Amino acid sequence: MVDAHELLELARDIAREAGALAVRRRLEGVEIAATKSAVADIVTAADREVEALIRRRLAEERPGDGFLGEESGAERGSTEVTWVVDPIDGTVNYAYGIPHFAVSIAAVAGEPVPAEWMPLVGVVFDPSHDELFHAVRGGGAWLGGQRLAVSGPSAAGALLATGFGYDPATHEGDLARVRRVMPLARDLRRAGAASLDLAYVAAGRLDGYFERGLHPWDHAAGGLLVTEAGGTLGGEPHGAPGRDMTIAAGAELFEQITRAVYR
Repeated sequence: MVDAHELLELARDIAREAGALAVRRRLEGVEIAATKSAVADIVTAADREVEALIRRRLAEERPGDGFLGEESGAERGSTEVTWVVDPIDGTVNYAYGIPHFAVSIAAVAGEPVPAEWMPLVGVVFDPSHDELFHAVRGGGAWLGGQRLAVSGPSAAGALLATGFGYDPATHEGDLARVRRVMPLARDLRRAGAASLDLAYVAAGRLDGYFERGLHPWDHAAGGLLVTEAGGTLGGEPHGAPGRDMTIAAGAELFEQITRAVYR
């Protein structure tokens, strides 16, 4: 039987260690190591080093677990647990010196596919502001000693967040989607780190979030924060957050965003 609270303590410790390394490397200067899906989709040397640290520490403490990371790919384990990791979420912010990036670590049970897994633990650590958001399945979402709860729109509308893909060919569709959703909004934020957008929905700092193009490591930890804070998480394909769409908000606003996104 998996002890989720033990997984949480391990994830919290490793996230802080990884965040400290990311900050040190940022102060030393960022080296762009490669690009991925598009020229604008960069990987820094620090992304790779931080993920290697996380993977090594997890292997030391839980050698049988699986791993799914943004930089080093997937490896099946012999236990029911898979760790889903984004070492530096918000790499472009990180490279430009914008202090809005995070270490995202989740533990899930089952197949490492969002529509099939059961999230157990989620940690999103913002080292620039020393904020560690965490959740355990069935135990709520927390920031320090404060229990988090999603918010709802005011009379002025909802404060929403979104993001845009790196491929210029997708921008027209992204902008059209924003136009459809804007009647619900008092304003829109595009901060550049999906895990923090989801954490902010959980904390009530944002009322809702929608974005196309996310990978499992972008939403695994933040998604659990949202649901444990009383929110609704979904998207496509198969009603789960994924490459086609991710939506997070309180239940009523979630339905409103969903209708606007797909009309």
